Amino acid sequence: QVQLVESGGGLVQAGGSLRLSCAASGSIFSMYDMGWYRQAPGKQRELVAAITRAGATEYADSVKGRFTISRDNAKKTVDLQMNSLKRDDTAVYYCNGGPISGFLSWGQGTQVTVSS
Repeated sequence: QVQLVESGGGLVQAGGSLRLSCAASGSIFSMYDMGWYRQAPGKQRELVAAITRAGATEYADSVKGRFTISRDNAKKTVDLQMNSLKRDDTAVYYCNGGPISGFLSWGQGTQVTVSS
């Protein structure tokens, strides 16, 4: 069974950058499409970036051009490079699978707070 641990969040000023990392346990990580999700207070969890097993990526319109998702199947990690951060990016960020390859148990997430 794959377990997910997110890290790298923090407090950053608007316009700054953060790099989130998701470490997965288990030998079947490479079989999953992966995504980074976020949930802001009072809002539903949303997908912000996804990467397939083969490395194809897609992004929510709100982060396109600012965020970059990547994965390393050998290290079992999925990273999210976030640049030009905005206050609207403030949320708890989670990594997980997707609707095609399946979802895993949700981790604790990592808090990202962007100040003006």
